[in-house]
Amino acid sequence: MPGQLNVLLAEASVPYDMVFEMEEINDDFEGTDVTLVIGASDTVSSAAEDDPNCSIYGMPVLRVWKSHLVFVLKRTIGNTGYAGMENPILYKDNVEVVLGDAHETCEALRSAI
Repeated sequence: MPGQLNVLLAEASVPYDMVFEMEEINDDFEGTDVTLVIGASDTVSSAAEDDPNCSIYGMPVLRVWKSHLVFVLKRTIGNTGYAGMENPILYKDNVEVVLGDAHETCEALRSAI
């Protein structure tokens, strides 16, 4: 988990023992069947590793795109993170973008399961 997000998790009363650090989890994505990305852009952007001209090149990121299947929940396509560019993972073959309100989508998933 990128450090700045720990503050948000603490404010939401998420126990720290439920959260993995990037170094602990990144190697696991290749063996992960499904990853659900909610409200993240730059922290899961492959451009940080692949595009030397990108403003976030070299920034540590969660390599979610290495999962077998990735669902990215977004309100709209076209919103950019702090990098000021669309996240290239949105166009990878193993990524499905689910548009809409993330809370409503998660509730619908929870109900369906």
